[in-house]
Amino acid sequence: MDQDRCLRTHLINLLDSKSAHITFKKVLKDIPPAFRGMKTAQLPYTIWEQLEHIRIAQWDILEFSRNAKHVSPIFPAGYWPVAEAPEDEAAWSKSLECFNRNLQEIIALVGNHSVDLFERIPHGSGQTILREVLLLADHNAYHLGQIVVLRKILGAWSD
Repeated sequence: MDQDRCLRTHLINLLDSKSAHITFKKVLKDIPPAFRGMKTAQLPYTIWEQLEHIRIAQWDILEFSRNAKHVSPIFPAGYWPVAEAPEDEAAWSKSLECFNRNLQEIIALVGNHSVDLFERIPHGSGQTILREVLLLADHNAYHLGQIVVLRKILGAWSD
């Protein structure tokens, strides 16, 4: 396997959590609605806040990577939801669907052999697609881990 194909395979596996990390699907599976917006004394955030934060950040990284006209949200407020809980089941489902769709779009970008992973993004300040993908995988893993901890504290996790 050539180095480019090997790197792309490793990156896709990292994004898809096929390496050391737990999958997005498993972390957010079967969370009772009552727990989605619940805070604890131990942590300053809710599952919903974490989900929306990683969805927004992932969308921003994707759009920055492929769209010169993209304007990122204002940091940090623009990367967090206003509400501590989803408005309803539809909002929860939409967030999950958007996250999954954007993740598949990033995976497709990485899998596109015409995209040079090492070339600087023309509208950036030195970033490359490789850098953005690694940033995204690291960010998602960190916050998915926080959701697991929160679920354990809430008693909404089973191994």
